[in-house]
Amino acid sequence: MNQHINLFELISKNLETDRYRELNWNGSFHDYLQIAYENPDVLRSAFQRVFDMICTEGSEPSSQLDARDVSHWNFFDDPVEEGKNAVFGLDRPLHQLVSFFKSAAHGYGTEKRVLLLHGPVGSAKSTIVHLLKRGLERYSRTPEGALYTFQWQDEKGDWVDSPMNEDPIYLVPDEARPELIESIQATGKGKYPIQLRGSLCPFSRWYYNHYMQKYDGDWHQVINHVRVRRVIMSEEDRVGIGTFQPKDEKNQDSTELTGDINYRKIAEYGSESDPRAFNFDGEFNVANRGIIEFIEVLKLDVAFLYDLLGASQEQSIKPKRFAQTSIDEVIIGHTNEPEYRKLQNNELMEAFRDRTVKIDIPYNTTLQDEVRIYRKDYAREKMTKHIAPHTLEVCAMWAVLTRLEEPKNAQITLAQKMGLYDGKSVSGFTEENVKELRDESIREGLEGISPRYIQDKISNALVSDYDYVNPFMVLNEIDEGLKHHSLISNDEVRSRYREILSVVKAEYEDIVKNEVQRAISADEEAIQKLAANYIDNVKAYTQREKVRNPYTGQSEDPDERLLRSIEEKIDIPESRKDDFRREIMNYIGALAVDQKQFDYTTNARLQKALEMKLFEDKKDTIKLTTLISDVVDKDSQAKIDVVKTRLIEQFGYNEDSATDVLNYVASIFARGDTKGVE
Repeated sequence: MNQHINLFELISKNLETDRYRELNWNGSFHDYLQIAYENPDVLRSAFQRVFDMICTEGSEPSSQLDARDVSHWNFFDDPVEEGKNAVFGLDRPLHQLVSFFKSAAHGYGTEKRVLLLHGPVGSAKSTIVHLLKRGLERYSRTPEGALYTFQWQDEKGDWVDSPMNEDPIYLVPDEARPELIESIQATGKGKYPIQLRGSLCPFSRWYYNHYMQKYDGDWHQVINHVRVRRVIMSEEDRVGIGTFQPKDEKNQDSTELTGDINYRKIAEYGSESDPRAFNFDGEFNVANRGIIEFIEVLKLDVAFLYDLLGASQEQSIKPKRFAQTSIDEVIIGHTNEPEYRKLQNNELMEAFRDRTVKIDIPYNTTLQDEVRIYRKDYAREKMTKHIAPHTLEVCAMWAVLTRLEEPKNAQITLAQKMGLYDGKSVSGFTEENVKELRDESIREGLEGISPRYIQDKISNALVSDYDYVNPFMVLNEIDEGLKHHSLISNDEVRSRYREILSVVKAEYEDIVKNEVQRAISADEEAIQKLAANYIDNVKAYTQREKVRNPYTGQSEDPDERLLRSIEEKIDIPESRKDDFRREIMNYIGALAVDQKQFDYTTNARLQKALEMKLFEDKKDTIKLTTLISDVVDKDSQAKIDVVKTRLIEQFGYNEDSATDVLNYVASIFARGDTKGVE
């Protein structure tokens, strides 16, 4: 019995009764006027509210090379749900989206347009709209996002809601509005000039006229039959957020958008023209004050698209048997490439195109952002099965390469272009060149492979009989899936995607060779010794001195063979060796002035050269190639086990995937490909 009491108390202590009362506040119209006077932002339009909601999370300069002139808006990182629906790598189109809302919020014209998100399948169009809808739900529950509507008291004394959640300020007669607005505006507390363009819906107008007649035009008496309440946006409850998904053309019905007659109430009210016998529950009605989403908007029947024209340009809708009815809502549609091409080719839809603001939502073309998409779903802590290092990176690499256009500059490969977009340096290319590459690639990101395809193939590999997943398992799934990919009908495209798989495998080969090399050369004591030896010789060379041989004790000339064997690893030519050595000594001298000691790890190029040199010296003693032979001697096995342990502890492999990588790199050595990794 006590256990039941404790559980009940556990539930009770987590209930927020005060919070419930705050969100379900109701009061008189006089109370609302006081709220509006103290906080004029309750009178904001839907566009103003959405723009402020996005701004609440803040922004920062974009880190993307091709988007440094735009802002990164934190709202689309989904901070509230810890990135569950975060959008990655689309700073430029998202900045365009926010600019659209900003313009609409200030009444510069875009508030009279349909926002059309256009892009290939799986490019985050729906996710962006989802974030806006969920964000609006949360924002309406905050003090900053509070908004209000009202209820009418009917003849029985019951309270009935305004069906379109209208702002109570529309109850103020037209002739009294200018002075009221001027008084509220004079407080200087609101973010925007107050503009009341709307009017009451037919349902509320009926009650308003009814009570005006009853009280012979005494507005103060009328308003006593009004109760103001707070509005909480909710797609589930169909309050402030609507979603419309087209069905086949024969079953499309405009009443789904603007409401329909309630035949059961006709007997009660006597006429189909009585607004009390009409359900104002179409998607346009319920979305008033918020957002309406049109999924695959261009699949709508032409008649529906004309409804959208009035809803956007005139900001009104036409319910059956009633006059034009004001609405205040953000209209967002999204569509894919084939549907948009049909719209462009349809001359009859010129008016719709003219009232549409199109924003392209492409696929990611930045590798690190594509990787973040898959890490969100396949993070190590979420997985029961081990995913080998670089598996997600290799998949992302292939996906991104399918979306890139071949560079017009013959001096750069597609893989190098991807590297430049990802912020990596390529000899002879600057950030300005990256911008030029972007500008010449008009349709980049609008074609290629969807992240969903990659996710499906990773999932296939995860449910296989193996205890772990490595890059080749997923790449094989990708290759196999290309035979039956429903969105690839062109053999030329399929062939290109297969060629890109070969490019990715070559890139992965370089990655793992580099990783094994680092694991072999991860002997800290040996690399420190090599670094000290190099610096001693560089110092002697630049100062024209001798070096003391630690074994014989005799003075000798600097070891030029040692110096060049290290410098050649990072492509320092003979003609540039003096410059490089002086650069190292100048750096050491500057540290000495600050009483700091030189550490080779602070110079990335030198560290890489030392690691590669140590690897070259050790690879023959470790004899990785013995891994693919039948016999491995104890000494070699011990050395290999040390490398394997480093791969596990320092690079994130498990026993099986580390063995895989070592075998793979050994096979590369066996075929004679021992070239150092660039």
